[in-house]
Amino acid sequence: MGRGRPGAPRDAAVQGTGGSSAISKCSAAERGYFEDRFLRLLAGRRRRRAPLVHRGYYIRARAVDHCVQDFLLKTQSYPRTQILSLGAGFDSLYFRLKDMGLLHHTVMYEVDFPNVACQKATLIKTTKELSALVGDTEGERLGVTTAFSGEDYKLLGVDLSELSKLSTALKEAGLDNEVPTLFIAEVVLTYLENSRSDALIQWAAEHFSQACFLLYEQMHPEDSFGRVMQQHFSQLNSALHSLSQYPDCEAQQRRFFEKGWTECSVMDMNEFFTCCTPENEQQRVQSLEPFDEYEEWHLKCSHYFVLTASKGMEPSWTPLLSSTTVPHHHGPVRIVGSINALVCEVRSEASGLRRYGHHSALITPNVILTTGGFGEENGQHCRMRNFHVLIKHEGYWKAGCVKKENHDKRWDERLYHTVSCLSSSLALVVGGRTSPNAALGMLWLKFPKTCNDSDPNDITVELVSLQPAAEPFALRWRHSTTEVIFKGEKYLFIYGGRSAVQPVLGDWYFLHTPEISCAVIPVEGPVPEGRHSHSACSWKGGVLIAGGLGAAEQPLGSVFFLREAENGFQWQTVETHPPLIPRYSHTAHVHDGKLLLVGGVWLHSFSVPGITVIDLITGLCLDYTISVAV
Repeated sequence: MGRGRPGAPRDAAVQGTGGSSAISKCSAAERGYFEDRFLRLLAGRRRRRAPLVHRGYYIRARAVDHCVQDFLLKTQSYPRTQILSLGAGFDSLYFRLKDMGLLHHTVMYEVDFPNVACQKATLIKTTKELSALVGDTEGERLGVTTAFSGEDYKLLGVDLSELSKLSTALKEAGLDNEVPTLFIAEVVLTYLENSRSDALIQWAAEHFSQACFLLYEQMHPEDSFGRVMQQHFSQLNSALHSLSQYPDCEAQQRRFFEKGWTECSVMDMNEFFTCCTPENEQQRVQSLEPFDEYEEWHLKCSHYFVLTASKGMEPSWTPLLSSTTVPHHHGPVRIVGSINALVCEVRSEASGLRRYGHHSALITPNVILTTGGFGEENGQHCRMRNFHVLIKHEGYWKAGCVKKENHDKRWDERLYHTVSCLSSSLALVVGGRTSPNAALGMLWLKFPKTCNDSDPNDITVELVSLQPAAEPFALRWRHSTTEVIFKGEKYLFIYGGRSAVQPVLGDWYFLHTPEISCAVIPVEGPVPEGRHSHSACSWKGGVLIAGGLGAAEQPLGSVFFLREAENGFQWQTVETHPPLIPRYSHTAHVHDGKLLLVGGVWLHSFSVPGITVIDLITGLCLDYTISVAV
């Protein structure tokens, strides 16, 4: 670990990820995601992290604890066991297990870079709460690489990429290759060159007669989320090496079988949360703090996995194959083909078109208005203040930033709202939010009737408040607002969503246009499960509702048609075969008697939603990928 060696800057960067991880775990513990009174003693400085970060570190800690405690339970009849944590950093696992009384016959070994191990050793020696748990140290027995040694805790400073030195140091520290041993690698091996991490995995299988391995890492570098994830770690000078050779769960499983392990199970973190976390615990976590980043949460969980492998264990160690778990996937993804999509030619510059949580509305056949959402303005990631318009002209699109009148307090940079066009010059904004618990009301958007012939940058939109704007039915977000027809009159059908009080809404309202007054229209039939982030589109005077996120934060695979009946409307279930794969945050369109569901999020980690085509007459449901032709 000399200062001048080529890997030194990258080693420092990797060590930095460990320090950041400890701070994030500490923040999650302080918010009640899990109990850990030792993290604050080891993390050093504190910093409040975002709810999405808290959830990410919660599921990571939950997976590790689940597997570690299962190992200790299954091996409690053995006189001695060992845990070896690779790249442990400032992790508190030993102290938590010791405090819980779970290390009666287990010795824990931790390995990290020498300077990290020395820092942690100093912390332990100078912190009464920590040193009291370790007990009397054995200072006179410290080897060259041993930074701290207690009766059941050994802390070693060794570079994991130097396998021969690691093997020697562990042997000197007392690691016994005939004792049941659990290896833990929590986002560690991916920082090593693949040849070195492969050698370590194989060494563990070959040199230990009864061994278990717990691996937690990233996967799926090929999609857009995976590319952003790789870019993030590369910018930290901590490239993720394993992704190129082992991009998914199946590749990681083959890796361990090829390196000498006889049992191996793996699942992504969406599946772990659903299958290995009790329902009451899921509900507890979901209610800890305001949260509305469901897409990022599920995408992140689909790009991390937990793997357990074993050899020589009797009985087999399979903590991820509990008989009480029920897989959450609704059958495999059935890709039947590809649908070509053309990239629209835009001949004018307009920053801010890349965003999410926005709403795009077709003002006229050739004019699209985009409002709200989260994206980038002036180099800053933020809630979008500007409106943007796309105007089709002579076969190509012109883009521009719309001027707004009376926008000082009326827009409030909203997300997850709806915009319904009532005419070529008038649209109604319903709901939306600013922060995850601040819902907004209604607003008129008025724009010139000559949009088609205008320069996009010369268009002015006037914002006009409704009185009263904050009707209770409008204080929601992630809902849908769709035009329906009853007895020849047009209504806006507001359905579902969520509010500051209710995480999922299943109610609906009919607004008569253009005066926007609530109308009472009877609705019969089986009431759909409450949902938000679903799709809704008009069809035959009614509305088709598809997918969404339900009360348990699980995607839904149901489709409903609210159709006009003699005295009102009636809910009707649209049966699909094969069953629709549950998804949410997609868009929907009806074309030629078929419902097209585009994009969105589902919990299958091995593919990204493309286009699902549902025949509204036969119910046939087919999935296609999207092929983009430039």
